[in-house]
Amino acid sequence: MKITFKKCCLIASLMAISGMGMAQTAGVDTSTQNLRRFSLGANGGFLTHWTPFNRTTNGDYGKPNSKFGFSAFAKYQILSPFGLQANFLFGKVNGSRLNNIPEGTPGRDDSGYETNINWAADLSAYFTIPNIGLSIKRAAVVPYLTAGVGYMSYSTTVRNIPPPVAGAMTAENGDGKSWYLPIGIGFKFGVSEAVNIDLGYTVYSLRTNNFDGYKSGLHDHMSYGHLGIEYRFGKKHSRSLENFSTVAVVHEEVKETNAQLAAQAAAAEQKRLQDERDMADDDNDGVANKYDKCPGTPAGVKVDGGGCPLPVVKEKEVITIDDRRVIGDAIKNLEFAYGKAVIKESSYPTLDRVAELLIKKDFSLKLAGHTDNRGKMMANMILSKARAQAVKNYLVSKGANASRIEATGYGYTQPIATNKTAKGRQMNRRVEFTLF
Repeated sequence: MKITFKKCCLIASLMAISGMGMAQTAGVDTSTQNLRRFSLGANGGFLTHWTPFNRTTNGDYGKPNSKFGFSAFAKYQILSPFGLQANFLFGKVNGSRLNNIPEGTPGRDDSGYETNINWAADLSAYFTIPNIGLSIKRAAVVPYLTAGVGYMSYSTTVRNIPPPVAGAMTAENGDGKSWYLPIGIGFKFGVSEAVNIDLGYTVYSLRTNNFDGYKSGLHDHMSYGHLGIEYRFGKKHSRSLENFSTVAVVHEEVKETNAQLAAQAAAAEQKRLQDERDMADDDNDGVANKYDKCPGTPAGVKVDGGGCPLPVVKEKEVITIDDRRVIGDAIKNLEFAYGKAVIKESSYPTLDRVAELLIKKDFSLKLAGHTDNRGKMMANMILSKARAQAVKNYLVSKGANASRIEATGYGYTQPIATNKTAKGRQMNRRVEFTLF
């Protein structure tokens, strides 16, 4: 039995080591919400009447024989270190060599019993030592303790019991029911947030002295060493409450608080430095940088309350008849390549005179491009805008102030003649010059 149990421990350890490589599930939710609390599990192992608490004679029978057993459980984790677990156990317990028969009695070594556990159910408190590290990572190994109370139904068959001698009590077959106290210890090896490998050992203190068919003065015992698997239910990427580290949560909260305080201190220092820069007057115009809407004003220039130069009052130029004639000649002679925004060279002389006029008298000029209704509207809008812009570009190239020239395109939305005739369409294809 001991050799077999050692093999179980070795297998469980190997499985745990292989699972530790997956100890941190990708995308795990590190918040305290949506924690996995409810789990189901199943395991198998070996039942024997030997326990560490038996007498040196191993109870009523001196030789324990291992028998296979299996169990299932449902667990609800109330707190990180505490939960409630309902266990269900089935199997057989076997022992031989009745102790109360003197040595040398014929048939003593062949005496024994086998008790079939029809069913056994208990409710136990489940205590764990959760992950106490300073990281939020899931604990790969979690030790646990269990203690509770249960009730079972069993059937016992004795075999080869010699006749009683010297007043010794006899063993007998029978069915029975009994309360019992289970105390367990074990380890959970985390494969993922949802799956654990369970390696444990439980001692059952029965509240009867007839479990092994022999009514001695002491209560009977049995033990169960098992290996199994546990599945914890919950949302994808949610953590297991059983593995949840409250220490790590506090540590993370302290780190976050320190980071926030450091950020606030840095922001306050940055604001102080910025305030110093804002209240300085880099261009010495008498207006602080914070309120200076026109930084970099040349020395000696008078400024308004926003730090911007005061406008120079200039007499308004009067548009004369000669000025209008220059504009009219430019409009009449303006021609473009067909379907393009390219000005023909024949239009340059009259445009040059417009540029000279703008430079001399500092007029403003609005250029409005128009087309006929042939073609798509968007294409005409683009073409009319491009032609007006071409005229502006030419005037600017001759020295006119670009900021005083506005170029706009209207496509065929503002005709001045019908588009049903060639003459009307020609009149609609135009660039209007408005001097002001």
